[in-house]
Amino acid sequence: MPRRHLSVRAAQTARINTELADLRTRLEIRTDWSPEVLAEADRAAALPRLPEFDATDLELFTLDPPGSLDLDQAMRLARRGTGYRVHYAIADVAAFVTPGGAVDTEAGHRVQTLYFPDGNVPLHPARLSEGAASLLPGEPRPALLWQLDLDADGALLLADLRRARVRSRRRLDYAGAQARIDAGRADGQLALLAEIGALREAREAERGGVSLPVPEQEVSAADGGYRLGYRAPRPAEGWNAQISLLTGMAAAELMLDAGIGLLRTLPAAPAAAYDRLRRTAAALGVDWPAGLSYPALIRSLDPARTADAVFLNECTGLLRGAGYRAFETARGTAPPADPGHAALAAPYAHCTAPLRRLGDRYALEVCAAVAGGTEVPGWVRDALPLVPGLMESGDRRAHEVERACVDLVETELLRGREGEEFEAVVVDVDERRPTVGTVQLRDPAVVAKCDAPGRLPLGHRVTVRLAPADPATRTVRFALAAAP
Repeated sequence: MPRRHLSVRAAQTARINTELADLRTRLEIRTDWSPEVLAEADRAAALPRLPEFDATDLELFTLDPPGSLDLDQAMRLARRGTGYRVHYAIADVAAFVTPGGAVDTEAGHRVQTLYFPDGNVPLHPARLSEGAASLLPGEPRPALLWQLDLDADGALLLADLRRARVRSRRRLDYAGAQARIDAGRADGQLALLAEIGALREAREAERGGVSLPVPEQEVSAADGGYRLGYRAPRPAEGWNAQISLLTGMAAAELMLDAGIGLLRTLPAAPAAAYDRLRRTAAALGVDWPAGLSYPALIRSLDPARTADAVFLNECTGLLRGAGYRAFETARGTAPPADPGHAALAAPYAHCTAPLRRLGDRYALEVCAAVAGGTEVPGWVRDALPLVPGLMESGDRRAHEVERACVDLVETELLRGREGEEFEAVVVDVDERRPTVGTVQLRDPAVVAKCDAPGRLPLGHRVTVRLAPADPATRTVRFALAAAP
């Protein structure tokens, strides 16, 4: 489906804000900070532990969504002979957070930053996450600085990591960066981002990895209200993600070699899941020749085409089952027999967002110690076995928050419109109950369950009628009114 935005009327904003506050209360999400946490954060911000190594001469830049202040990563891209050199600086949270202190303890409860339409609930106090620890331009900052050397084809030759003082020069956003690249006005750094990003995408294809360009449903604040739309990723976001993935794969290899670490894993999907996808492709009219691999098929699809977009949505089912695995051979916990992440076709670690994700700090501390030839700190080793459980509970809560926020705005968009008919596409059908599925409306940008008297036609445009909404549960449901 094409991207489209729809706004909730400003008159409804107060009610939505009240319900968002109720949602945070119901989910027991901590939104305030104790005086002890704030005082410790203020002291740390005033006296950060700055590394001796000075890398402030590197012309780093950040690339994030517009308005972001919690900037975890900054990069510098350069040619190196026939290959490339990537410097990737990651905010050094350990320079501000004392193990066992008030900020550290609170982060253990929060696990990750949560995003709501009316603002985020950060992992760390804003004094740190959007201030002293963030890689904001023009400010000297402590960082964990990766140096990643690539050959002419974008393959990793050498990875090194050390603590350093850095200073970002520019803060860019995805839309602005993409516009410069598309218009032929990209400077050397942005041109290299496109070049290296495309090479890394090619290496991903060679490994058998897959990145799904699926448009996402998104709620955002706009014009005194809230906006619901479909957001398709830009190429620049994919290239930026490739640099992050490159770093995460280098971190995973470093930890596996050392026999201690924290991996992000995803098991390979069973053959039955691919058989189901082949049946779905046939139902949608998506051509999947017998000799064409799944990754090659994905790269041949166009998300702007309805059938392809529906098929890509179905492919997200292969990504279920991702988790975290901690290991330390010296303490009797071996790495997983298959340490890979199936979507990347390589071992991988989350390590590039420590301001927003608790586990990244532990992975980075392991990598810094191993790269520096020192012992992994005891506080890291003691906590590692507990981190996977914390991160998985945090992921569940983040997904619950995201879905609840979308459900809330969807219900407000459709309030009072019960019985109206809408144009939609059937994007999923329950194989066990083919009279139940999911439809995606073009206008408004709503995705919801739909019931039908017979089998729902996957991938087809249909007319659906809004059934009575349940204001208590904030859910909407449709019934099939007409099929092709």
